Amino acid sequence: MVLAMLGFAIEDSLIRIISSVIPFGQVLSLFGLGGALIFALLCKLKKQQLFLAEVISRPMVLRMFFELIGRLFYSVSLILMPISLVTLVLQATPIFVVTGAAFLFKEAVGVLRWIAILSGLLGVVFIIQPTSESFSPYVIFAILGMLGFAGRDLGSRAASPIISDNHLGFYGFVAVTVAGLIYSGWAGAAYVPLSIGTLVYILSLIFVGCFSYFALMKAMRIGDVSFVTPFRYTRILFGVGAGVLLFGEAVTIWLIIGSLIIIGSGLFLLGPPTQNKNLHG
Repeated sequence: MVLAMLGFAIEDSLIRIISSVIPFGQVLSLFGLGGALIFALLCKLKKQQLFLAEVISRPMVLRMFFELIGRLFYSVSLILMPISLVTLVLQATPIFVVTGAAFLFKEAVGVLRWIAILSGLLGVVFIIQPTSESFSPYVIFAILGMLGFAGRDLGSRAASPIISDNHLGFYGFVAVTVAGLIYSGWAGAAYVPLSIGTLVYILSLIFVGCFSYFALMKAMRIGDVSFVTPFRYTRILFGVGAGVLLFGEAVTIWLIIGSLIIIGSGLFLLGPPTQNKNLHG
């Protein structure tokens, strides 16, 4: 999970850098095609059939839908807003994953855990500061992206065990490709030829993205959710660090307070079952 978070922070930075050179929709399309090709080759190497009946099951269809929503809106927010702010909004994902698990997987949630969930949402409010003069309506893209990723993670848990991590990677990157095509069609931006330097950046983006995706799927499908999910918060260090060091972004006191509230709420929600046993009734 830690390696995945580091990789995703690098991926975010690369998307922002490349999008300053070529159209954003083209970046997503090439990223998705490259990632899908790599995971298709991994399926072939392991002699796994690429198209399975389980792919059109309800959990997988919903997972691909949320993947598309998450990738599209989160990536859009990266090119419109500071990476540090977008990264901090994304940290609310575990809170929504736990909330979704309570409804979908019938996990018991006591009063104190609901209070923690509401506290986490309050942390998001502190981060986006909806009443301040610096508030940007573009933050809704980051929130929609965060909700999309939460739905994707829940779909990963609900997917049939017959569907391997390589299958999840392949169809996940197919969704990224579709997101790129949708954005390109909406923006009406024509694709442009790639220079050698841009091609190197895109290949790096594909490699880092595939590695991070694979690591995340391994963590979510094999590890205990209550143990591995808190390690998502290492992305704050990586994402905010990238924003400050690479793009000269400033970190305000409200960002720090909001992130601390979200981290505290998330760690409480995702603590060891024995620790919160009395909260489950």
